[in-house]
Amino acid sequence: MIKKILIANRGEIALRIIRACKEMDIKSVSVYSDIDRDAIHTRCADEAYNIGESNPQKSYLNMDKLISVAKQAGCEAIHPGYGFLAENFLFAERIEEEGLIFIGPNPTALKLVGDKIAARNTVRDTGAPIIPGMTGKADKLQEFNKETEKIGFPVIIKASMGGGGKGMRIVRNKKELSQAIELGRREAMSAFGDDTVYAEKYIEEPRHVEFQILADNFGNAIHLFERECSIQRRYQKIIEESPSTALDENLRKKMGEEAIKIVKACRYTNAGTVEFLLDKNMNFYFLEVNARIQVEHPVTELVTDIDLIKEQIKIASGSKLLLKQEELHQKGHAIEARIYAEDPDNNFIPSPGTINYLVEPSGPGIRLDSGIYEGFEIPVFYDPLISKLVVWGENRNVAISRLRRALNEYRIIGVKTILKLLSAIIEDKRFINGNINTHFLENFEIKEKDTNLEKIAAIAAISDKIKIKKHLVTEELSKKVNLWKIIGRESALR
Repeated sequence: MIKKILIANRGEIALRIIRACKEMDIKSVSVYSDIDRDAIHTRCADEAYNIGESNPQKSYLNMDKLISVAKQAGCEAIHPGYGFLAENFLFAERIEEEGLIFIGPNPTALKLVGDKIAARNTVRDTGAPIIPGMTGKADKLQEFNKETEKIGFPVIIKASMGGGGKGMRIVRNKKELSQAIELGRREAMSAFGDDTVYAEKYIEEPRHVEFQILADNFGNAIHLFERECSIQRRYQKIIEESPSTALDENLRKKMGEEAIKIVKACRYTNAGTVEFLLDKNMNFYFLEVNARIQVEHPVTELVTDIDLIKEQIKIASGSKLLLKQEELHQKGHAIEARIYAEDPDNNFIPSPGTINYLVEPSGPGIRLDSGIYEGFEIPVFYDPLISKLVVWGENRNVAISRLRRALNEYRIIGVKTILKLLSAIIEDKRFINGNINTHFLENFEIKEKDTNLEKIAAIAAISDKIKIKKHLVTEELSKKVNLWKIIGRESALR
């Protein structure tokens, strides 16, 4: 078994891996940029090393520095988490060349599935259903025009490398194609260092369903069922759940079998997901393979009681999978809500700043994977995801009730967040009925429940330093202030 691991990441995912290491009696080494000097993950690991400037290109994306620190600290392996270098096959190759272990897919499989065009062609050979689209790379607009005429509009332009919605543009006619390609290439280069994009048929109002897989180095592969990821904004998932309300047992079995067939065809190892789109008629199509641990992996952990990070480490250490497909079952229902430091009132731009006040939810069925604390400064340099609120219940109704309670308890003051958006989503009848698709949030409006009076009362209740102007003092306000004081500081203003 591996004895010491460097975690080439930051925030909540770094802390998640550190905790798994502690439970496995494995030494952990964290790294941090200049601005992350006081981040939680630097305090919880056994050792922590500065790796450079706050700009990720100078720190978390600096392969040479990460490998140098790993060797300096005497690590045997590197866990990339998600994002940054997690799906970079060159990083995986470098790690192996240096005599270290990459806790993720083998470089060959990583290169294959990381190239969306190559992955589509490999999957096509298995007979699995795929979305009509380009089968090769194109450099000139004329080539794109020719291919999109075959596919038929609308199409979607996608980055060949990477994921997370980066580089994606919907194109509904020929006039929009040139600009979409240019913007897609620019964003893909910035995010992944490769500007290759391609076009595939755009499926209207699909559902996004992914299957979690594990595969060892001995040809064994299993799936740990599905996660529904249809609640998205700008192709970025914000709510995930398992089981999916769209799947019955027959469809779940069929999609799971296809997922296993695909990972075996790619000779994939370690953890990852095979992602599908479901159309209105419940026909499913291969979308892509995400070659890393997913942001939403806690959803699967809660319904299977399997620690995916520990399984990753075991596989990387050379162990065979002991889990058998026929012995795996889903238990209850889990939902994850991603908490982003973004301003919903200003086109969801990132909201960096200092956390001045923080109350985190707790109680039965509540799990919080968080990378923040009161007084922590959220940097402008990185993804604005700051925590993941995950709930479990014996059924979906119980899980929704727990998520509702937990969101109501969650208080973050100092930066803007999407907490109110998340609360509004789970109150929507479409969500409650499981009638969702990837267009759910189009033209979605948050119904503001809080009044200025309520906010004034909350502020007055939690701070003795704040005085209310006399002309605002009313009997109604006095009652509200007293009520907030009774409720307590933990229920104060967001």
